[in-house]
Amino acid sequence: MAPALDYHTAVENSLRAEQEIEVKEPTALRDPSIYYNPRLDPKNYLEGPLSPNPSTRLRQMLARPGIVVAPGICDGISARCALEAGFDCLYQSGAATTASRMGQPDLAIATLNDFVEAGQMVSSLNPSVPVIADADTGFGGTAMVARTVRQYARAGVAAMHIEDQVQTKRCGHLMGKQVVSREEFLTRIRAAVIARDSIPGGSDFVIIGRTDSAQVLGMDEALTRLKLAAAAGADVCFIEGVKTKDLLEKTVAELAPTPVLVNVISGGLTPSFTYPEAEQMGAKIIIFSLVSCVAMVHALRAAMHSLKKTGTDWVSAQGMDPKSFFEVMGLNEIVELDAQAGGCAFDVV
Repeated sequence: MAPALDYHTAVENSLRAEQEIEVKEPTALRDPSIYYNPRLDPKNYLEGPLSPNPSTRLRQMLARPGIVVAPGICDGISARCALEAGFDCLYQSGAATTASRMGQPDLAIATLNDFVEAGQMVSSLNPSVPVIADADTGFGGTAMVARTVRQYARAGVAAMHIEDQVQTKRCGHLMGKQVVSREEFLTRIRAAVIARDSIPGGSDFVIIGRTDSAQVLGMDEALTRLKLAAAAGADVCFIEGVKTKDLLEKTVAELAPTPVLVNVISGGLTPSFTYPEAEQMGAKIIIFSLVSCVAMVHALRAAMHSLKKTGTDWVSAQGMDPKSFFEVMGLNEIVELDAQAGGCAFDVV
């Protein structure tokens, strides 16, 4: 299968035969039941430099060749480390956010406010880097879904995914999940799209439709739900818990040209695909939801046990002094800003 679906190629191939007719009757050829917003047509994002606006930038990345790799972050430290490593997209994991902010498992405990506050902080660290954020089930009915979109967009988040689990949801890689009906799922997607399109000024905010139904109702139902979500206006489709390479390739083929997101969690339902492997399978976005918080658990456990045993943090610090730590957190940027503004507060730090 060809690497990472390119919107331009996919859309052009499907429309080339109709191009002459479309000039004469553009509206007659479009199925009115399928959402289409000419302003958000992927062809509009194929050329030019990457935008400083994060949602526009993400759409450009989706429209152009190459897979979008988004490591899961859980707080400011993990976000800073991901940016330092050179990642150009971040994923605000709901499970990681719940764990880091509340010390709780991913069982629908965190609220909209928890997620928005975390998204606003992370998005502010480098406002041009797109942040894709988990929005669980939308936190309520259609009015809450719409409010979620507006709050996320206002916070500077570039995209959110909304799923079809019941309100008392759980991590997609735990057993015992329950999902709502197709129609209820689609009302969530429609509400999100309507809310996005009603944001003054014309928002590029990206709506990702996620289904957890593969483990509950089977792959055929999951694919049907995602096709309907795409027709309702979802910009990207996310099938949770894809268990094999063949199933991922089938998902990509059946949903084309809609981009597909794959979620990799070590030890979870989906194999530990590398991002080059996922690209070869046709995925357009890959997220590694727990890469930061699981690593933090291992590191913090080791540090705490070492402190308890030895009475000092010398070993776990690995030679990192306070200034070096603060440099990872953006110290040099603040020193430079102060100097440019004519200040002298940080002549010596």
